Amino acid sequence: MKPVRLLICGVAGAATAGVVGFGGYAAVTYARYGRVDLDRHPKDELLDRFLPDPEVDEFHSIGVRAPVAITYEAAKEMDIQASPLVRAIFALRAIPALLAGEPFRPEGSQGIVQETLGIGWGVLAEVPGREIVIGACTQPWHQDVTFHALPPEEFAAFSEPGYVKIVWSLAAEPVDDDASVFVTRTRVVATDQESRRRFRLYWAPMSAGIILIRYGGLPLVKREAERRAASAVSS
Repeated sequence: MKPVRLLICGVAGAATAGVVGFGGYAAVTYARYGRVDLDRHPKDELLDRFLPDPEVDEFHSIGVRAPVAITYEAAKEMDIQASPLVRAIFALRAIPALLAGEPFRPEGSQGIVQETLGIGWGVLAEVPGREIVIGACTQPWHQDVTFHALPPEEFAAFSEPGYVKIVWSLAAEPVDDDASVFVTRTRVVATDQESRRRFRLYWAPMSAGIILIRYGGLPLVKREAERRAASAVSS
């Protein structure tokens, strides 16, 4: 029985450590909410047009051995749930729907851009072959989250209370003729104090999964872009 007790104690200890660690992460994230240093990352003038003073500014990038145009198309067509980590996160989020008998991702992958546009987001701007900016206003603290697209010319000035505005971008930056950098960036700002309070409570625990999804997408784009580049050379 001793090995069994040791196993149970080990599992319990690991679970406790995980809970404590996650609690610590959420507490730190809550305390640091709104402390954004835009100078940490390269300037993005296209993103600045729509959300220049964010309360959240997440930046993720990866080098790719593929031309910028190929990397950009691979990013737009990325099947984010091809990542086992991301798929697991989405599956956990979908548990209430599954219990209600609703299908999980019933139509399969259409690429990350088309999928997000299909649930209410809107394209704010695009530089063909280089960068796309997508945005919406929403209330993510509700169980049934809906996204509302805004006309690009109205997005920056939108200030109706009760929402957060979110913009995210996919971009490919050239290094040379055969290499590029894939960049994805996410910014958020609340439209009033109450929304800021509610979103801060939401973001503190939920940002861990959101950031993991961003990281999960990086190798997907790299792998697919490099596959396409190699195929183009060999053909």
